[in-house]
Amino acid sequence: MNQINEQSILDALRRVKAPDGGDIVAHIEGPVIRATPEGAQVSFAIAIDPAEAGAFEPVLAEAQAIIRALPGVAAVSGLLTAHKAGPQMRSAKREKLVISGVRYIVAVASGKGGVGKSATAVNLAAALAEQGHHTGLLDADIYGPSIPRMLGLKGKPQVADNKKLIPMERFGLVVMSMGFLIEEDTPMVWRGPMVHSAITQLFRDVAWNAHGDLDVLVVDLPPGTGDAQLTMAQSVPLTGAVIVSTPQDIALLDARKGLAMFRKVDVPVIGIVENMSYFLCPHCGERSEIFSHGGARAEAEKLGVPFLGEVPLDIAVRETADAGEPLVIARPESTVAGAYREIAEEVWKQVTSGARS
Repeated sequence: MNQINEQSILDALRRVKAPDGGDIVAHIEGPVIRATPEGAQVSFAIAIDPAEAGAFEPVLAEAQAIIRALPGVAAVSGLLTAHKAGPQMRSAKREKLVISGVRYIVAVASGKGGVGKSATAVNLAAALAEQGHHTGLLDADIYGPSIPRMLGLKGKPQVADNKKLIPMERFGLVVMSMGFLIEEDTPMVWRGPMVHSAITQLFRDVAWNAHGDLDVLVVDLPPGTGDAQLTMAQSVPLTGAVIVSTPQDIALLDARKGLAMFRKVDVPVIGIVENMSYFLCPHCGERSEIFSHGGARAEAEKLGVPFLGEVPLDIAVRETADAGEPLVIARPESTVAGAYREIAEEVWKQVTSGARS
């Protein structure tokens, strides 16, 4: 069997010509190779002028076919990306990916880190599944995938006959994460095009309906308003976004930026969640509003978006996440679990009614 490495892939791609007759390798970003028991998983990007996207589509198809035919390759993911994310790229209309067997896609986002976005995504997904909706959970936080640990999942996903990855299952959830494909302590030192490629692969090259069609796919985004969020907004048919914030002014400022970004790229905002809304002492029952209180509700009213609910600050959220079990499942009678269930009900109502801002 031939050894698959960067040079062997680039050598194969030299057989593919760009529309101008030049060498396609000059346009290649990557490739990235991941070894799996089934073989190599190869991803790459072709950097182009967005105006040439139509001419490069058959080139991309030919490049993927050539790599897929190499001995030792189990899966391949290629995409077209703009060399520079200038105004033309941001304003260009992109064809959305077709995600087979998924009815609704809900992104969970935050303007800054540390506000409990991933815990919200996990417990929102678990609550939706508990309420009878077949639910998937995608960890799209490329730089800091935490969902595998929060769900107690280890190992590598299997590869289907069509060379797509089969999501893993736990707690009634269908789950995929970049954390399944790399070692836990491996840093992801990637530029924008490779982030774009990785996120696209997590949608396009995963058999999301392998365990049956999904009612909803919850996507845990990385914090901020960078490449990952832009890729999601431009390439994925998002039903809408849930914004997570804490009550204090600095977090709300960043949440406002995140909301503005989704609106700018025509992604509906389902609503805002106020996390760490207050602390309820487990010993005396006294309520303390450590990070202030009510800021997210006021911000939602100001911006004209639904307020989905408030989640108290509780050590049980951290404990259950570290133990690899969603709080909704581990401590179903808790106040926090009840808050997540109410938020899930409101999210489902918003996505099914189409009442999004």
